Amino acid sequence: MLKLIDSLSYGNALRSASPLWKCGFAAILFLLAYLTQPPVQLMIVVWMLIWITWHAKIPAKHALLLLGGSCLFFIASLPALIIEIKPWTVFLSQRGIDSAGYLFCRMLACLSVMFFLILTTPFQQLLQVMTKLKIPSLVLELMLITYRFLFLFMDTAQEMYVAQKARGGHNGFRNKLRDMAILIVRLFIKSMHRYKGLSNGLISRGFTDEIRLAPYEAAPLAHRYRLEIGMGIIILLLTDSWLRWGV
Repeated sequence: MLKLIDSLSYGNALRSASPLWKCGFAAILFLLAYLTQPPVQLMIVVWMLIWITWHAKIPAKHALLLLGGSCLFFIASLPALIIEIKPWTVFLSQRGIDSAGYLFCRMLACLSVMFFLILTTPFQQLLQVMTKLKIPSLVLELMLITYRFLFLFMDTAQEMYVAQKARGGHNGFRNKLRDMAILIVRLFIKSMHRYKGLSNGLISRGFTDEIRLAPYEAAPLAHRYRLEIGMGIIILLLTDSWLRWGV
């Protein structure tokens, strides 16, 4: 899944758009998604899907898969929200159902905004934006190394799993449990060896305790995108005002 997100962020039609504009746009919509009424939040979800699938040219199946997969965590928490337990009684709470509905709309809107940002903006550009916002370099270096280590970890796990399958492993329930336990134990050791190799590679290339990022390049944003962003935010604010106060 991580590799899919990374490949989509580099191959979408909005990759060349200004990352600072995209981050600002996402920040405003994230705030609106958190504060506005459920109908407005659903409007944000639809609008973000239009940006992802139409403007960014990302296949709808990938966007819906990521959004739906994330919703599974909310579904897992539903029993704690809607079920009330009293002495000798278990029942569905109407207040809990209403709260779950509000939370679902808010969660879906915030997720759609987050996926718009991460699917249209490569991680390197996000780091450049954070550099421009004066985020400490130590934080950025930790983020970059952690991001790189995730791919090392996934590649190592995949290689070890294929090796076990080639030797007849993962055959039967008990063997699967045993082989998975062996994989987990050895995975950490092998991943640390590969991480040590990465560190040695950085040192051999002249690493001096500071990872230098490529300079930020302010790419212009198309006028039609600016117009759509402005009009869309105004429509969302007017709709929320009408729902709250009838004006």
